[in-house]
Amino acid sequence: MSRLIVVSNRVSPPGPEGASSQGGLAMAISAALREYSGIWFGWSGQSTPQYTGQISVQRAGGVTVATMDLEEQDIQEYYNGYANRTLWPLFHYRIDLTQYERSYGSGYARVNARFAEMLMPLIAPDDLIWVQDYHLIPLGRELRERGAKNAIGFFLHIPWPARELMATLPRHRQLVEAMFHYDVIGFHTEEWKNAFISYVLYEAGGMQVSDGSLRAFGRTTLPQAFPIGIDAQGFVALKQSDAGVESYSRVQESKLGRKMLLGVDRLDYSKGIEERFLAFERLLSEHPEMKQEIFLLQISTPTRSEVDAYQDMVTRLDAHSGRINGAFAEMDWIPIRNVHRVHSREELAGIYRAADVALVTPLRDGMNLVAKEFVAAQDEEDPGVLVLSRFAGAAQQMKEALIVNPFSVEDVADAIRKALAMPVEERRNRWRALMDGVEREDILAWRDSFVASLEAARERTAKPPKPARIAAPRREG
Repeated sequence: MSRLIVVSNRVSPPGPEGASSQGGLAMAISAALREYSGIWFGWSGQSTPQYTGQISVQRAGGVTVATMDLEEQDIQEYYNGYANRTLWPLFHYRIDLTQYERSYGSGYARVNARFAEMLMPLIAPDDLIWVQDYHLIPLGRELRERGAKNAIGFFLHIPWPARELMATLPRHRQLVEAMFHYDVIGFHTEEWKNAFISYVLYEAGGMQVSDGSLRAFGRTTLPQAFPIGIDAQGFVALKQSDAGVESYSRVQESKLGRKMLLGVDRLDYSKGIEERFLAFERLLSEHPEMKQEIFLLQISTPTRSEVDAYQDMVTRLDAHSGRINGAFAEMDWIPIRNVHRVHSREELAGIYRAADVALVTPLRDGMNLVAKEFVAAQDEEDPGVLVLSRFAGAAQQMKEALIVNPFSVEDVADAIRKALAMPVEERRNRWRALMDGVEREDILAWRDSFVASLEAARERTAKPPKPARIAAPRREG
């Protein structure tokens, strides 16, 4: 079996298998590397006064981890700049928040080149290389330029924007051209994959051949959809852990017989938290009889605090929750509990289990694993109801949820009412269908399908298909 090298922006050294400190992506990577022996390579998260080119290697939780430090200028230009001020908002359809600066682009190119320089000595001829996410789009090209002949795959964990939006990015063709140095490009959904194909056909003058691969810029790549999942059985176990049981009991006691709506998100403008608050406000305004019968617990984990858009968002959320609580609260009831702190995965499992309704309503999301974790944490006999945005990648799989338009406060408010009034038999039927999907399309299925496609790429690149049959015009209009 070939060795697997996973490359990501940040590396979180895993603890013992099943440890709760890791997020969804980190757990997926750890699971992959335990199955296919190899290396997890990336930025340590630490800054250094001057770039040294040194690598730190350690063995943690059954995984070999290799990390490098970045200069402060690298962090500001590559990470806070191009990755999170340029690509993140653009790929989440927030062109109004997208910032373009040449220094950001220069830092992005410089850090990707440094990743390649540090990684090349670690690569053996038969290794499979799996690059993760938007921070490292040019890495495949940088590795090819340094002589890497390996099968290299790339997975995008966020949406791919419509081609009209992508075309607003300075040097957008160069960024897409870099992706053609990968043998396989993975997306969460067919929608994001098709948006990428549309760009290649109509902006880059490419063509699609009969096996689904794309030809452009003199190279061929295969775009595919690989919806990521969770460790379903592992998450079921978390709700039964000591910490999971304790957090469930604490929340149940604090409910005082009321119904609890739950939102769990990173503090990000893509998650639709503001719109969720406004929908809850609309519900209370139109149905005052529900006062003191329900409340919303919103857990928002701080992120990217150095980016102005996130600082502004925290201020707006606190203002919304304060205004709504001031308008509706009673002496013994507060409608919104607005929490900004990190909870362990065990604690979250208990909180999910105690929720009557989960509001997973992002404005745009690559997948959203909170929806799947909520389902896995429910009690089979008395499950809660999932209200899910149609613009989350998970909506393509989780059709038994109540699917909503998160931009419509009326739509979300109506779905909350429907969820709260749903008979137990319907809740059980919806949950069983959702849980079957969560178990079937789990993290292992995601891992194995991508690695299998990467292994198959060796044959495809050795014997490329003839470009024929399916072509597209070079440009519309």
